[in-house]
Amino acid sequence: MSAYENNIYRNLLEEIGYDKADIEKRLDEMFNTMFYGSDDERIYFPAGNDMGYVTDTGNNDVRTEGMSYGMMICVQLNKKEEFDRIWRWVRTYMYLEDGRNAGYYCWSNNLDGSKRAAGPAPDGEEFFAMALLFASARWGDGEGILEYSKHANDILKKAVHGPNPMWDPENHYIKFICECNWTDPSYHLPHFYDMFSVLSDPADSELWKETARASREYFHKACHKITGMSAEYAEYDGSPEKRPGMEKMFGGRHDWFYSDAYRTAANIGLDYEWFGADEEEVNITKRLREFYKDKCLMKNGEPSFHIYEIDGTELEGMALHPYGLIATNAMSTLATKKGELDETDINAVKLFWDTPLRKGVRRYYDNFLQIFAMMALSGNYRMYRK
Repeated sequence: MSAYENNIYRNLLEEIGYDKADIEKRLDEMFNTMFYGSDDERIYFPAGNDMGYVTDTGNNDVRTEGMSYGMMICVQLNKKEEFDRIWRWVRTYMYLEDGRNAGYYCWSNNLDGSKRAAGPAPDGEEFFAMALLFASARWGDGEGILEYSKHANDILKKAVHGPNPMWDPENHYIKFICECNWTDPSYHLPHFYDMFSVLSDPADSELWKETARASREYFHKACHKITGMSAEYAEYDGSPEKRPGMEKMFGGRHDWFYSDAYRTAANIGLDYEWFGADEEEVNITKRLREFYKDKCLMKNGEPSFHIYEIDGTELEGMALHPYGLIATNAMSTLATKKGELDETDINAVKLFWDTPLRKGVRRYYDNFLQIFAMMALSGNYRMYRK
């Protein structure tokens, strides 16, 4: 049975032999390091009396990606003060008041709150909505900014019914940005959409169920049949996005298995644990772990990986976020049944356990993926229902 059906969440780390007390201590240490650690460890910073923000340390800005991730971590770990501080900052500085994108949130802001863009990023918006709905279910709605469910529903209504939707109305695939007709496989979160069908406006319940079904189907298209890898950006047929000029528009190539794409397997793992709705997810993640079982290199005491095409062709250069890749591959083991972990699965989890949080400029993305994996693998990434 799935976690949605029985409300039981696997502690996969404990399953393979780690002590439960050590697991909980490690998770607590991760949170405290990321939120209150030293200057080369933390990513969260309180602001004023009642706000706080998360910094993308590699780009020196505040992104809806990181702010929504921070909120999800806080609601999962019952950190209401930090959750509310982050959400107040979002509403104060990131909310878009005017134009076609009014009602969404600016995807990138400066540290002083000033906006750096005029549009939103769909991955941040869907994480905002899910974190807010879980907060409403776990803590109850407050007033104004803290009326969590209202703000979540405002986002979702605009995202599917507004003039600039984030989901394609014909195939129900989430877009990379509102204005395009392609997607990012790692944005597909069918487990969130099934929860939207339960927690958001009942009038859209069937729409969200269909969106969840479509995203699970999309994983079959986007994840390579041998390696399990997906591209960062992909066409609706699942093929890597290779349109002319893309590398100039979005800061480089995105048709390979690179930073964004690491999240796809982690999302599949969590979807399988929460809902267990698609057995092909077991096969997809198994292929990826099998491909990567001997690919981790150690350079100067730190993990390193080559870059690959989704078919496994090795390319020049090294992965920018190796810590994150280790974490997502480990998290993908949730797409297994209890008692069926093989040596490759166990080794992927052990490598994750043995890998510390990243320090330095590039820690933001890697460490988010690490703490998500720790929450998920310890049974602390849960659904909250009223």
